[in-house]
Amino acid sequence: MSINNAIAQNLKHINQQIHTAASECSRSPNDIHLLAVSKTKPVSDVILAYEAGHRNFGENYAQEGVDKIQSTRHLPDIVWHFIGPLQSNKSKLIAENFDWMHSLSRLKIAKRLDAQRPSDMPALNVCVQVNIDNDPNKAGVMPDEALDLVASLQYLPNLRCRGLMTIPQLEQSEQQLAQSFAKMHSLFLEGKNKFEYFDTLSMGMSSDLHLAISQGSTMLRIGTGIFGARVPK
Repeated sequence: MSINNAIAQNLKHINQQIHTAASECSRSPNDIHLLAVSKTKPVSDVILAYEAGHRNFGENYAQEGVDKIQSTRHLPDIVWHFIGPLQSNKSKLIAENFDWMHSLSRLKIAKRLDAQRPSDMPALNVCVQVNIDNDPNKAGVMPDEALDLVASLQYLPNLRCRGLMTIPQLEQSEQQLAQSFAKMHSLFLEGKNKFEYFDTLSMGMSSDLHLAISQGSTMLRIGTGIFGARVPK
């Protein structure tokens, strides 16, 4: 099978899994969005996925993502999401190039992004990253601080807070992972009742896709399942 067909077939397979998982928990698959994580992959793979009908792509590294964005300017409806940790000195790259930023966890960074967002671009969509398991190896705000940060973002005109994101602790049992996802969903619903534009719960990857959907995820971040094994950075 050619790589072209492989990427298209992988996308088809993942979307079928989303439809099945949504049906099993009485959700509409239209409420669940697939983010193709293209980190370390060549821009040619992104274009193949685009040609197969996919539009939303995620990058973990600022400069690598900007390079791909610049190489796909000719694709008018492609949407780019930054999902990795962000250093203060890289905020301008995100503000000037990306459509979404999923890993926001500090008001200081939010203010920099707001100030650096070009006036001719729409507001930058952001998600607040929550360290739902209090994992010392993970970034994000503590759950009891998340909605306070969201409230602060409402005063930044060049940002639009769309919801929450999490990366759960590794090596949990399925029951523990379900509990983590359920806590995120509860926090998301609380925010949805308070804030305008709050419609995104970014959680779930290839290994826990079905569980994330059953617990209310609206956006899945999947890389290997679409593009194959990653080359080490």
